[in-house]
Amino acid sequence: MNLLKKKSIGIIACPGGRVFASKIIEELDKIFINIENEIVESICQDSKALKEEIFKIEKVLSPFLEGLSLSTLKSKEPLEIPVKFVKFANGEFKTEILKTIRNKDIFIVQDVANAYEVEISNSEKIIMTVNDHIMNLMTTIDACMQAKANSVSVIIPSYPYSRQDKKHSRECLTASLIGRFLEELGIRHILTLDIHSKAIENVFRKVYFENLNVSYEIFNSLKDLIDIRDSNLVIVSPDTGAVSRNKFFASSLKSPLALLYKERDYLRVSNDVADSNISVTKLLGDVEGKNVFMSDDMLATGSTLIKAMKLLKSMGAKKIICGISLPFFNGDAIKYFDKAYEEGYFYKIIGTNAVCHNDELINKSWYHEANVAPLFAEAIFAIYNKVGLEKILDRKDDIQKLITKG
Repeated sequence: MNLLKKKSIGIIACPGGRVFASKIIEELDKIFINIENEIVESICQDSKALKEEIFKIEKVLSPFLEGLSLSTLKSKEPLEIPVKFVKFANGEFKTEILKTIRNKDIFIVQDVANAYEVEISNSEKIIMTVNDHIMNLMTTIDACMQAKANSVSVIIPSYPYSRQDKKHSRECLTASLIGRFLEELGIRHILTLDIHSKAIENVFRKVYFENLNVSYEIFNSLKDLIDIRDSNLVIVSPDTGAVSRNKFFASSLKSPLALLYKERDYLRVSNDVADSNISVTKLLGDVEGKNVFMSDDMLATGSTLIKAMKLLKSMGAKKIICGISLPFFNGDAIKYFDKAYEEGYFYKIIGTNAVCHNDELINKSWYHEANVAPLFAEAIFAIYNKVGLEKILDRKDDIQKLITKG
Protein backbone atom coordinates (compact mmCIF):
# COMPACT_ATOMS: atom_id res chain seq x y z
CA MET A 1 0.00 0.00 0.00
CA ASN A 2 1.54 3.30 -1.08
CA LEU A 3 0.92 5.75 1.75
CA LEU A 4 3.45 8.34 0.64
CA LYS A 5 4.28 9.71 -2.75
CA LYS A 6 7.05 7.51 -4.13
CA LYS A 7 10.49 9.03 -4.61
CA SER A 8 13.17 6.50 -5.45
CA ILE A 9 15.85 5.40 -3.04
CA GLY A 10 17.92 2.22 -3.13
CA ILE A 11 20.55 0.57 -0.95
CA ILE A 12 23.22 -1.63 -2.54
CA ALA A 13 25.23 -3.90 -0.26
CA CYS A 14 28.66 -4.92 -1.51
CA PRO A 15 29.68 -8.39 -0.26
CA GLY A 16 31.95 -6.88 2.39
CA GLY A 17 29.28 -4.45 3.56
CA ARG A 18 26.31 -6.81 3.54
CA VAL A 19 26.10 -7.26 7.33
CA PHE A 20 26.26 -3.53 8.08
CA ALA A 21 23.90 -2.70 5.18
CA SER A 22 21.23 -5.01 6.60
CA LYS A 23 21.40 -3.14 9.92
CA ILE A 24 21.17 0.24 8.16
CA ILE A 25 18.14 -0.92 6.15
CA GLU A 26 16.48 -2.12 9.35
CA GLU A 27 16.98 1.32 10.91
CA LEU A 28 15.78 3.14 7.77
CA ASP A 29 12.59 1.08 7.80
CA LYS A 30 11.99 2.20 11.39
CA ILE A 31 12.50 5.86 10.44
CA PHE A 32 10.09 5.59 7.52
CA ILE A 33 7.42 3.82 9.57
CA ASN A 34 7.69 6.37 12.40
CA ILE A 35 7.19 9.23 9.96
CA GLU A 36 4.26 7.45 8.36
CA ASN A 37 2.62 7.00 11.77
CA GLU A 38 3.19 10.66 12.64
CA ILE A 39 1.53 11.74 9.39
CA VAL A 40 -1.43 9.44 9.94
CA GLU A 41 -1.84 10.64 13.54
CA SER A 42 -1.73 14.26 12.37
CA ILE A 43 -4.39 13.64 9.71
CA CYS A 44 -6.55 11.79 12.23
CA GLN A 45 -6.42 14.74 14.61
CA ASP A 46 -7.10 17.32 11.92
CA SER A 47 -9.92 15.44 10.20
CA LYS A 48 -11.26 13.54 13.23
CA ALA A 49 -11.06 10.45 11.05
CA LEU A 50 -10.40 6.98 12.37
CA LYS A 51 -6.92 5.62 11.70
CA GLU A 52 -8.40 2.41 10.29
CA GLU A 53 -10.38 4.39 7.71
CA ILE A 54 -7.25 6.15 6.51
CA PHE A 55 -5.41 2.88 6.04
CA LYS A 56 -8.40 1.37 4.21
CA ILE A 57 -8.89 4.28 1.83
CA GLU A 58 -5.52 5.16 0.39
CA LYS A 59 -6.87 8.07 -1.67
CA VAL A 60 -7.69 10.01 1.49
CA LEU A 61 -3.98 10.69 2.00
CA SER A 62 -3.01 11.86 -1.48
CA PRO A 63 -3.98 15.56 -1.15
CA PHE A 64 -2.09 15.84 2.15
CA LEU A 65 1.08 14.14 0.96
CA GLU A 66 1.53 15.64 -2.50
CA GLY A 67 5.08 16.91 -2.96
CA LEU A 68 6.68 15.17 0.01
CA SER A 69 10.08 13.74 -0.88
CA LEU A 70 9.59 10.57 1.15
CA SER A 71 9.69 6.96 0.02
CA THR A 72 6.88 4.45 -0.31
CA LEU A 73 6.96 3.23 3.24
CA LYS A 74 4.60 0.30 3.28
CA SER A 75 5.37 -0.76 -0.26
CA LYS A 76 6.28 -4.40 -0.77
CA GLU A 77 9.30 -3.16 -2.69
CA PRO A 78 12.39 -3.49 -0.43
CA LEU A 79 15.02 -0.80 -0.09
CA GLU A 80 17.85 -3.16 -1.07
CA ILE A 81 18.64 -3.40 -4.78
CA PRO A 82 19.49 -6.91 -6.04
CA VAL A 83 23.00 -7.08 -7.47
CA LYS A 84 25.13 -9.85 -8.94
CA PHE A 85 28.81 -9.85 -7.98
CA VAL A 86 31.35 -12.02 -9.79
CA LYS A 87 35.00 -12.64 -9.04
CA PHE A 88 36.81 -14.33 -11.91
CA ALA A 89 39.61 -16.84 -11.59
CA ASN A 90 42.21 -14.17 -12.41
CA GLY A 91 40.96 -11.94 -9.56
CA GLU A 92 38.94 -9.48 -11.64
CA PHE A 93 35.52 -8.28 -10.41
CA LYS A 94 32.26 -7.63 -12.22
CA THR A 95 29.08 -6.02 -10.86
CA GLU A 96 25.66 -6.31 -12.50
CA ILE A 97 22.57 -4.44 -11.26
CA LEU A 98 19.63 -6.86 -11.55
CA LYS A 99 16.84 -4.26 -11.41
CA THR A 100 16.31 -0.85 -12.96
CA ILE A 101 17.71 1.98 -10.86
CA ARG A 102 17.12 4.74 -13.41
CA ASN A 103 16.54 8.05 -11.58
CA LYS A 104 17.01 6.42 -8.17
CA ASP A 105 19.22 7.84 -5.42
CA ILE A 106 21.56 4.95 -4.67
CA PHE A 107 23.57 4.43 -1.47
CA ILE A 108 26.31 1.78 -1.69
CA VAL A 109 27.48 0.23 1.58
CA GLN A 110 30.99 -1.23 1.71
CA ASP A 111 33.12 -2.40 4.63
CA VAL A 112 36.64 -2.46 3.21
CA ALA A 113 37.97 -3.75 6.55
CA ASN A 114 35.86 -6.93 6.48
CA ALA A 115 38.45 -9.70 6.84
CA TYR A 116 35.94 -12.56 7.11
CA GLU A 117 34.57 -14.85 4.42
CA VAL A 118 31.93 -13.15 2.26
CA GLU A 119 29.50 -14.71 -0.16
CA ILE A 120 29.39 -13.65 -3.79
CA SER A 121 26.59 -14.37 -6.24
CA ASN A 122 27.58 -17.91 -7.18
CA SER A 123 27.35 -18.85 -3.45
CA GLU A 124 31.12 -19.15 -3.28
CA LYS A 125 32.61 -17.87 -0.03
CA ILE A 126 35.88 -15.99 -0.33
CA ILE A 127 38.10 -13.80 1.81
CA MET A 128 38.65 -10.40 0.21
CA THR A 129 41.56 -8.06 0.87
CA VAL A 130 41.16 -4.33 1.38
CA ASN A 131 42.16 -3.84 -2.26
CA ASP A 132 39.56 -6.42 -3.37
CA HIS A 133 36.87 -4.53 -1.46
CA ILE A 134 37.96 -1.23 -3.03
CA MET A 135 37.89 -2.64 -6.56
CA ASN A 136 34.52 -4.26 -5.88
CA LEU A 137 33.22 -0.87 -4.69
CA MET A 138 34.49 0.87 -7.81
CA THR A 139 32.90 -1.62 -10.21
CA THR A 140 29.63 -1.23 -8.28
CA ILE A 141 29.75 2.57 -8.53
CA ASP A 142 30.41 2.37 -12.26
CA ALA A 143 27.57 -0.14 -12.75
CA CYS A 144 25.20 2.33 -11.05
CA MET A 145 26.41 5.15 -13.27
CA GLN A 146 25.98 3.04 -16.39
CA ALA A 147 22.44 2.17 -15.21
CA LYS A 148 21.56 5.90 -15.07
CA ALA A 149 21.06 6.29 -11.32
CA ASN A 150 20.05 9.82 -10.36
CA SER A 151 22.85 9.96 -7.78
CA VAL A 152 25.31 7.56 -6.20
CA SER A 153 26.58 7.94 -2.65
CA VAL A 154 29.04 5.71 -0.82
CA ILE A 155 28.97 4.55 2.80
CA ILE A 156 32.47 3.46 3.83
CA PRO A 157 32.72 3.62 7.64
CA SER A 158 36.39 2.67 7.40
CA TYR A 159 38.00 5.00 4.85
CA PRO A 160 40.69 2.95 3.05
CA TYR A 161 44.35 3.89 3.39
CA SER A 162 43.46 6.67 5.85
CA ARG A 163 46.77 6.19 7.69
CA GLN A 164 48.69 7.05 4.51
CA ASP A 165 47.69 10.72 4.73
CA LYS A 166 51.13 12.34 4.89
CA LYS A 167 54.51 11.78 3.32
CA HIS A 168 57.71 10.64 4.93
CA SER A 169 60.52 11.14 2.43
CA ARG A 170 59.35 9.87 -1.01
CA GLU A 171 56.27 7.93 0.10
CA CYS A 172 52.94 7.93 -1.71
CA LEU A 173 49.79 9.75 -0.49
CA THR A 174 47.42 6.84 -0.95
CA ALA A 175 44.57 8.34 1.12
CA SER A 176 44.46 11.21 -1.37
CA LEU A 177 44.74 8.82 -4.32
CA ILE A 178 41.69 6.81 -3.18
CA GLY A 179 39.72 10.05 -2.83
CA ARG A 180 40.58 11.12 -6.37
CA PHE A 181 39.54 7.70 -7.71
CA LEU A 182 36.14 7.92 -6.00
CA GLU A 183 35.56 11.51 -7.08
CA GLU A 184 36.43 10.71 -10.69
CA LEU A 185 33.76 7.98 -10.70
CA GLY A 186 31.12 10.67 -10.16
CA ILE A 187 29.73 9.90 -6.71
CA ARG A 188 27.84 12.62 -4.83
CA HIS A 189 28.41 11.85 -1.13
CA ILE A 190 30.88 9.89 0.97
CA LEU A 191 29.80 8.92 4.48
CA THR A 192 32.58 7.70 6.75
CA LEU A 193 33.23 7.35 10.49
CA ASP A 194 35.86 9.20 12.54
CA ILE A 195 38.34 9.67 9.71
CA HIS A 196 41.94 9.12 10.86
CA SER A 197 43.12 12.44 9.44
CA LYS A 198 40.95 15.53 8.91
CA ALA A 199 43.32 16.54 6.09
CA ILE A 200 41.75 13.84 3.88
CA GLU A 201 38.57 15.94 3.68
CA ASN A 202 40.54 18.58 1.74
CA VAL A 203 41.09 16.14 -1.15
CA PHE A 204 37.53 16.49 -2.42
CA ARG A 205 36.31 19.29 -4.67
CA LYS A 206 33.05 17.90 -6.07
CA VAL A 207 32.07 15.24 -3.53
CA TYR A 208 30.26 16.03 -0.28
CA PHE A 209 32.40 14.36 2.37
CA GLU A 210 30.52 13.67 5.62
CA ASN A 211 32.66 12.51 8.55
CA LEU A 212 30.30 11.14 11.22
CA ASN A 213 31.49 10.82 14.80
CA VAL A 214 30.69 8.08 17.28
CA SER A 215 30.96 10.07 20.54
CA TYR A 216 27.29 9.68 21.48
CA GLU A 217 27.32 5.91 20.96
CA ILE A 218 30.53 5.56 23.00
CA PHE A 219 29.05 7.67 25.82
CA ASN A 220 25.88 5.58 25.73
CA SER A 221 27.90 2.36 26.09
CA LEU A 222 30.23 3.82 28.71
CA LYS A 223 27.36 4.76 31.04
CA ASP A 224 26.28 1.11 31.08
CA LEU A 225 29.74 0.02 32.25
CA ILE A 226 30.70 2.61 34.88
CA ASP A 227 29.35 5.69 36.64
CA ILE A 228 30.27 8.40 34.13
CA ARG A 229 29.76 11.10 36.78
CA ASP A 230 32.32 9.50 39.09
CA SER A 231 34.87 12.08 40.30
CA ASN A 232 37.46 9.29 40.33
CA LEU A 233 37.39 9.00 36.51
CA VAL A 234 40.28 10.33 34.44
CA ILE A 235 40.39 10.55 30.63
CA VAL A 236 43.69 9.53 29.03
CA SER A 237 44.66 10.29 25.45
CA PRO A 238 46.64 7.27 24.15
CA ASP A 239 48.77 9.55 21.95
CA THR A 240 49.02 13.14 20.71
CA GLY A 241 46.87 12.36 17.66
CA ALA A 242 43.91 11.45 19.88
CA VAL A 243 44.08 14.51 22.16
CA SER A 244 41.18 16.32 20.50
CA ARG A 245 38.66 13.47 20.87
CA ASN A 246 39.73 12.72 24.45
CA LYS A 247 39.63 16.41 25.36
CA PHE A 248 35.99 16.38 24.20
CA PHE A 249 35.23 13.43 26.50
CA ALA A 250 37.05 15.11 29.40
CA SER A 251 35.27 18.45 28.99
CA SER A 252 31.87 16.77 28.56
CA LEU A 253 32.36 14.67 31.71
CA LYS A 254 34.21 17.44 33.57
CA SER A 255 37.01 14.94 34.22
CA PRO A 256 40.79 15.56 34.22
CA LEU A 257 42.74 14.82 31.03
CA ALA A 258 46.07 12.98 30.93
CA LEU A 259 48.28 12.22 27.94
CA LEU A 260 50.51 9.34 26.89
CA TYR A 261 53.39 10.69 24.84
CA LYS A 262 55.00 8.24 22.42
CA GLU A 263 58.02 8.27 20.19
CA ARG A 264 57.82 5.94 17.19
CA ASP A 265 60.42 4.39 14.94
CA TYR A 266 58.82 4.88 11.52
CA LEU A 267 61.42 2.65 9.89
CA ARG A 268 59.69 -0.33 11.57
CA VAL A 269 56.26 -1.71 10.65
CA SER A 270 54.14 -3.24 13.44
CA ASN A 271 52.76 -6.61 12.32
CA ASP A 272 51.37 -7.75 15.69
CA VAL A 273 51.24 -6.83 19.37
CA ALA A 274 54.67 -8.30 20.05
CA ASP A 275 56.26 -6.20 17.29
CA SER A 276 55.56 -2.55 18.16
CA ASN A 277 57.33 0.42 16.56
CA ILE A 278 56.96 2.54 19.73
CA SER A 279 60.35 3.26 21.30
CA VAL A 280 59.46 5.54 24.26
CA THR A 281 56.19 6.13 26.21
CA LYS A 282 55.67 8.73 28.96
CA LEU A 283 52.58 9.70 30.97
CA LEU A 284 51.72 13.36 31.47
CA GLY A 285 49.18 13.30 34.30
CA ASP A 286 48.09 11.20 37.29
CA VAL A 287 46.11 7.93 37.18
CA GLU A 288 46.98 6.40 40.55
CA GLY A 289 43.86 4.92 42.18
CA LYS A 290 41.64 6.17 39.36
CA ASN A 291 39.41 4.60 36.73
CA VAL A 292 40.65 5.37 33.22
CA PHE A 293 38.84 5.89 29.93
CA MET A 294 40.75 6.15 26.64
CA SER A 295 39.30 6.81 23.18
CA ASP A 296 40.91 6.29 19.78
CA ASP A 297 39.73 6.17 16.19
CA MET A 298 41.06 2.72 15.32
CA LEU A 299 42.57 -0.46 16.71
CA ALA A 300 44.73 -2.45 14.28
CA THR A 301 47.10 -4.98 15.87
CA GLY A 302 46.46 -3.47 19.30
CA SER A 303 50.15 -3.17 20.17
CA THR A 304 49.89 0.54 20.99
CA LEU A 305 46.83 0.12 23.19
CA ILE A 306 48.11 -2.88 25.15
CA LYS A 307 51.42 -1.13 25.85
CA ALA A 308 49.47 1.92 27.05
CA MET A 309 47.25 -0.17 29.34
CA LYS A 310 50.24 -1.96 30.87
CA LEU A 311 51.94 1.36 31.56
CA LEU A 312 48.79 2.84 33.14
CA LYS A 313 48.35 -0.23 35.33
CA SER A 314 51.96 0.02 36.48
CA MET A 315 51.20 3.60 37.54
CA GLY A 316 48.27 2.56 39.72
CA ALA A 317 45.24 2.81 37.42
CA LYS A 318 42.19 0.77 38.50
CA LYS A 319 39.62 -0.06 35.81
CA ILE A 320 40.69 0.75 32.24
CA ILE A 321 38.06 1.11 29.51
CA CYS A 322 38.84 1.92 25.87
CA GLY A 323 36.42 3.27 23.27
CA ILE A 324 37.34 2.47 19.65
CA SER A 325 35.46 3.77 16.59
CA LEU A 326 36.92 1.25 14.13
CA PRO A 327 37.95 -1.99 15.89
CA PHE A 328 39.88 -3.88 13.17
CA PHE A 329 41.61 -6.43 15.45
CA ASN A 330 44.07 -7.39 12.71
CA GLY A 331 46.14 -10.56 12.83
CA ASP A 332 46.22 -12.24 16.25
CA ALA A 333 44.99 -9.13 18.08
CA ILE A 334 42.01 -10.91 19.71
CA LYS A 335 44.35 -13.55 21.17
CA TYR A 336 46.63 -10.86 22.62
CA PHE A 337 43.68 -8.98 24.13
CA ASP A 338 42.41 -12.22 25.67
CA LYS A 339 45.77 -12.60 27.37
CA ALA A 340 45.89 -8.95 28.48
CA TYR A 341 42.38 -9.28 29.94
CA GLU A 342 43.27 -12.46 31.83
CA GLU A 343 46.29 -10.66 33.28
CA GLY A 344 44.04 -7.83 34.47
CA TYR A 345 45.36 -5.03 32.27
CA PHE A 346 41.92 -3.72 31.24
CA TYR A 347 38.22 -3.96 32.07
CA LYS A 348 36.35 -3.40 28.78
CA ILE A 349 36.84 -2.49 25.13
CA ILE A 350 33.94 -0.59 23.51
CA GLY A 351 33.94 -1.07 19.74
CA THR A 352 31.37 -0.40 17.03
CA ASN A 353 29.68 -2.58 14.42
CA ALA A 354 31.04 -0.32 11.66
CA VAL A 355 33.65 -3.06 11.17
CA CYS A 356 32.29 -6.58 10.67
CA HIS A 357 33.15 -9.17 13.30
CA ASN A 358 31.84 -12.63 14.12
CA ASP A 359 30.75 -14.05 17.46
CA GLU A 360 34.33 -14.93 18.41
CA LEU A 361 34.88 -11.26 19.29
CA ILE A 362 31.32 -10.04 19.93
CA ASN A 363 30.71 -12.65 22.66
CA LYS A 364 33.93 -11.90 24.55
CA SER A 365 33.24 -10.87 28.15
CA TRP A 366 35.64 -7.95 27.73
CA TYR A 367 34.08 -6.61 24.51
CA HIS A 368 31.06 -4.31 24.22
CA GLU A 369 29.68 -3.49 20.76
CA ALA A 370 28.01 -0.13 20.09
CA ASN A 371 25.51 0.04 17.23
CA VAL A 372 26.20 2.90 14.77
CA ALA A 373 23.70 1.75 12.12
CA PRO A 374 21.05 4.25 13.37
CA LEU A 375 23.59 7.07 12.93
CA PHE A 376 24.24 6.15 9.29
CA ALA A 377 20.52 5.56 8.64
CA GLU A 378 19.68 9.06 9.90
CA ALA A 379 22.43 10.56 7.72
CA ILE A 380 21.20 8.68 4.63
CA PHE A 381 17.62 9.78 5.31
CA ALA A 382 18.72 13.42 5.70
CA ILE A 383 20.76 13.37 2.48
CA TYR A 384 17.93 11.68 0.60
CA ASN A 385 15.48 14.37 1.71
CA LYS A 386 17.99 17.21 1.22
CA VAL A 387 17.94 18.07 4.91
CA GLY A 388 20.93 19.51 6.78
CA LEU A 389 23.15 17.18 8.82
CA GLU A 390 23.86 19.64 11.64
CA LYS A 391 22.02 17.66 14.32
CA ILE A 392 23.76 14.46 13.25
CA LEU A 393 27.26 15.92 13.04
CA ASP A 394 27.01 17.90 16.30
CA ARG A 395 25.30 15.98 19.10
CA LYS A 396 26.69 17.83 22.10
CA ASP A 397 23.21 18.55 23.47
CA ASP A 398 22.19 14.89 23.20
CA ILE A 399 25.41 13.85 24.94
CA GLN A 400 24.81 16.30 27.80
CA LYS A 401 21.29 14.92 28.28
CA LEU A 402 22.79 11.43 28.39
CA ILE A 403 25.36 12.46 31.00
CA THR A 404 22.73 14.23 33.12
CA LYS A 405 20.59 11.09 33.19
CA GLY A 406 23.66 9.08 34.15
